[in-house]
Amino acid sequence: MIVRTTTEITDTDRDITSEDGNWRSKRIVLGGDRVGFSFHETTIKAGSVNEFHYANHVEAVWLVEGTGKLIDLDNNKEYDLAPGSMYLLNGHERHRVEPDTQMRMLCVFNPPVTGREVHDENGVYPLVEVPA
Repeated sequence: MIVRTTTEITDTDRDITSEDGNWRSKRIVLGGDRVGFSFHETTIKAGSVNEFHYANHVEAVWLVEGTGKLIDLDNNKEYDLAPGSMYLLNGHERHRVEPDTQMRMLCVFNPPVTGREVHDENGVYPLVEVPA
């Protein structure tokens, strides 16, 4: 059994802030935990514009705090987000998140991220193998 708190993760190598400071992700469960997924708490700053494309991962996101917009860049659709909203990037959609207020979301990635990934110039996480 694994039990962790966000308090113990804060300011460790599991607590990642984007280079532009727009978002912060606390990686609660990572690939090294060997459970087949990773689980993160991500906070995105109000008024920021954030483009992502998880070409190698499926991501499920549940918004627990804040409001904003999700723009599906592949299908030219826009969605309002509020607490209780969930979106699933099961088609590896390129997307943009534009928070009106600070957004806090709980995210699940499959395959799991290892914690060493960095978004490339296209917003993509590379597929990093979990060492045996």
